[in-house]
Amino acid sequence: MRGDRCIEIGAVELVDGKLTENTFHEYINPEGKIIPPETYMVHKISNAFLEDKPKMSVVAPKFLEFIGDSQIVAHNGLDFDFPFINYELERLKLKPIPRSQMLDSIVIARNRVYGPKAYTLDALAKWFGVSLTARADAHGALIDAEILARVYLELENTAPAIDVHELIKEQHAAFLKTPKIGGDFPYRKFEIPAEDLESHDKFMEKLLSD
Repeated sequence: MRGDRCIEIGAVELVDGKLTENTFHEYINPEGKIIPPETYMVHKISNAFLEDKPKMSVVAPKFLEFIGDSQIVAHNGLDFDFPFINYELERLKLKPIPRSQMLDSIVIARNRVYGPKAYTLDALAKWFGVSLTARADAHGALIDAEILARVYLELENTAPAIDVHELIKEQHAAFLKTPKIGGDFPYRKFEIPAEDLESHDKFMEKLLSD
């Protein structure tokens, strides 16, 4: 993870499709790691602010106790959040979060929602009408977790998008089952109206004479 350190963890609890009041939030001392200016502009957390905050060695066990063996949802978690947290846990010789507990909401969204121009948390929140007012000034782990929880609940209530490839396979299979001429498909003879035959003959004469 390029030596980057975790400086904030936020999590909320969902039980039976509802947000509870049980949350987890901690700022973390990065132990000498300097926060880049461009990163500070996103979350507005400075090294000075984190000087008196607990180290990851103190926060990690409490976080693991909070999540237990529950499913954990993170947006773009498989590429960022989960590897990042597991890097910190492995540094401390603690058991990493297993793949079986990981749910990535961006993967779910791409398979269930057609329409948004992007699948960022902001874009999905706007798509589902989830308020972003709380994060107007800066990103915060707990605020983002609450927004994600509401987006995730919307995703849970969204039917899976149609798999076009599977649909084509189903339609092809149905086509092959349809009786063809020469089998038991009923053959019907339709009389051609005289005026249509006349029009056809005139068209062919003109076509052959050109």
